[in-house]
Amino acid sequence: MADIFLQTCWFVPFYGALGALLTLPWSSGLLRPIGQRPAAYINILMTLFSLIHGGIASAAIAGHDRYQIVVPWFQAADLDVSLAIEVSSVSLGGATLVALLCFLAQIFGLGYLEKEVSLARFYGLMGLFEAALGGIALSDSLLLSYGLLEMLTLSTYLLVGFWYAQPLVVTAARDAFLTKRVGDIILLMGIVALSSYGTGLTFSELEAWAATSPVPDGVATLLGLSLIAGPIGKCAQFPLHLWLDEAMEGPNPASILRNSVVVAAGAYVLIRLQPVFTLSPVASDTLILIGTITAIGASLMTLAQIDIKRTLSHSTSAFMGLVFVAVGLGQVDIALLLLFAHAIAKALIFMSIGGIILNTNTQNITELGGLGSRMPVTALAFLVGGAGSTCLLPSGVFLTFRHWLEEFPQMSIAGVAVLVIVNLVTALSLTRLFRLVFLGEPQMKTRRAPEVNWLMAVPMLTMTILTILVPVALYRWDLLALSHETSPATHSTMMLQVVPPLLLLSGLVGVGIGLILPLLRTGARSMNPAIRFCQDLLAYDFYVERIYKVTVVWAVMSLSRLSVLFDRYVVDGLVNATGLATLFSGQALRYSSSGQSQFYVLTILVGTGLLVFLAATLPF
Repeated sequence: MADIFLQTCWFVPFYGALGALLTLPWSSGLLRPIGQRPAAYINILMTLFSLIHGGIASAAIAGHDRYQIVVPWFQAADLDVSLAIEVSSVSLGGATLVALLCFLAQIFGLGYLEKEVSLARFYGLMGLFEAALGGIALSDSLLLSYGLLEMLTLSTYLLVGFWYAQPLVVTAARDAFLTKRVGDIILLMGIVALSSYGTGLTFSELEAWAATSPVPDGVATLLGLSLIAGPIGKCAQFPLHLWLDEAMEGPNPASILRNSVVVAAGAYVLIRLQPVFTLSPVASDTLILIGTITAIGASLMTLAQIDIKRTLSHSTSAFMGLVFVAVGLGQVDIALLLLFAHAIAKALIFMSIGGIILNTNTQNITELGGLGSRMPVTALAFLVGGAGSTCLLPSGVFLTFRHWLEEFPQMSIAGVAVLVIVNLVTALSLTRLFRLVFLGEPQMKTRRAPEVNWLMAVPMLTMTILTILVPVALYRWDLLALSHETSPATHSTMMLQVVPPLLLLSGLVGVGIGLILPLLRTGARSMNPAIRFCQDLLAYDFYVERIYKVTVVWAVMSLSRLSVLFDRYVVDGLVNATGLATLFSGQALRYSSSGQSQFYVLTILVGTGLLVFLAATLPF
């Protein structure tokens, strides 16, 4: 029986697409009288089938070699484009994780959107979301992965703009879509260029191709940079990082997936492309530079945000920055572990804040407070998720960082400093958030806030247990020994003995600073000019958006105006001048129709003479 599920594992992503298709009668309004809930139940059932199918197939592939399922699609001359699916423990495990998080997020959505009149449309979009994510996990084809990434971009646009009657939501959806399109277009250029240099369009061939590639250094650099562009947009990395916090205008159940597995999908494609980056040190250094800038910069941005969802979205960008650093250093196994640990913990945190937003009708943390006694389950979930996102305890993140140092003991002081800074600032930010939301005196909007309903509590408690069990899973599945064993002689004893306690200490220091830091709920903007400058610098994302407006946006607008002027006065002018000349000459020549043949002959001779004169004198 397990072999049947394994052989048909390619159908796992189609459950979500089938669920989205079955919701069309409700989404289109044909079955409006019977309500919207049946559409939600159908999607949840399809996701459950996907979870069961993927889980059985994942268990069946354990201990077996990976293999491909290839579907020929297009062949012309020497171009052979096939859609390939990789069946391995990693790909099936990723698809199962996607199905699990989608299943819990959809149950959570039943409680969160219980009064939503467009519930069927939301669950139909979530089905598309799930299909694209599951397909990316299984795909071994660059072309198929690119198509699924485009499907993911479209789903993101539709889900962010779900409440399209609000102008801010429309703007956020547009910005998220266009920002991702910038990276996607450059990624497509890289895929086309890669296929023209002798390699197939499958990830499995990249490592062998990179080992024998005759590509010149300059071309390899351009190729690597173009392939980086797509994941930069998908993972909200600098300079394409502004879309993720704007995308928080969408419903919270979609934000759960967006901050856990959607950004991980872009990072997963980056990990699969890692052999290409080894051809160019510039590409690898660019990954490390972008990841470092985003990790530190986005972590600092969380300290000055007052929107609870935007605070956590910047934290997501920071963690994805560490994934970029790991890929740039060639630590692919570490990058996968980071994605796994982060997805579980961040999904739990977004579930907890979803209950807060629903019961208080606000996302402004200066209007919250005292919720710990009124929402103890939510507070516990936030604490566990926060601990799982930092190196406070032997959590998944801490074990991954420690394994990183074991696998790469020659990491520089700067690399260790990045880990320490990001961990410290993340712990500080989460502690600040916990104090403002759950501690202190109840505020006007939190005095009567109840605990979340059972449809939201059950997924939240499930994710809490999963977050606690992540370290056990890492050891149980032997995920902390993915790469080859390294001789103890090559390890830096000081690195392994000093840095792990330093990471724990940095987390505790961040918590300590967060506990003693004075927090102002009203008048949160300081009157001290220096502090106010730092607050504004971080709150406005280092003014990157304003820099874009005076550079990129200004350049595009200026070129657009020049194009309009050129079209109006040059192109239209030439067309209008030609028309006027034709009209004038026609009006003038009508007087030459006298009926005398000798006059017509004279006209032909004069015209021929002028043509001969022009041909002889003008330099053609």
